Amino acid sequence: MKTRVLDDGPPRVVLVVAAAGDEWSEITRWAEEARLGASTVSGIGGFSSATLGYFDVETKKYVDIPVERQVEVLALTGDVTLEDGHPFVHAHVICGGRDGSVIGGHIQRATISPPLELTVTETRKELARRLDPAAGLALIDL
Repeated sequence: MKTRVLDDGPPRVVLVVAAAGDEWSEITRWAEEARLGASTVSGIGGFSSATLGYFDVETKKYVDIPVERQVEVLALTGDVTLEDGHPFVHAHVICGGRDGSVIGGHIQRATISPPLELTVTETRKELARRLDPAAGLALIDL
C-alpha cells in the first residue's frame, strides 16, 4: 500500500493506493498508523473476491453477500470515525461484474485486485461511534 498526502490541510487529504493482493483490513491498519481522525472516504478499483453485507433491521445482524469473482469497484463511499479510541473504517461499495451486473453492500472483507485508489479527507477528529441499542448498530454520536 502506498500513500501520499495531497494537502496537509485542514482538511488533510491523503491518496491511498492499495496494491493487488492487499486486504481491506489493511486500510484500517493504515488509518491507525496515520492517526487518522474522522474522515470521509471515496474510491475506485477492484476486488478479486469479497464479502459484502446487508444489514437486516429485523434481526439487527449483517447478512453475508459473498462475491467469489473479479469485480470492478465502481463506487466506494464511507467514513472513518473513532470507536473505542481507534479508527473504524465504515464503507459501502457498488461493484460491477464482467457482464455488467452489479452488487453492493457494506464492505466486511475484500481482497484487492486490481489496485484500489482511495481519497481520504480528514474532517473532524471528535466524531465517535457508539452503540445505538434501538438500531443495533454503532452509529456516529453527534
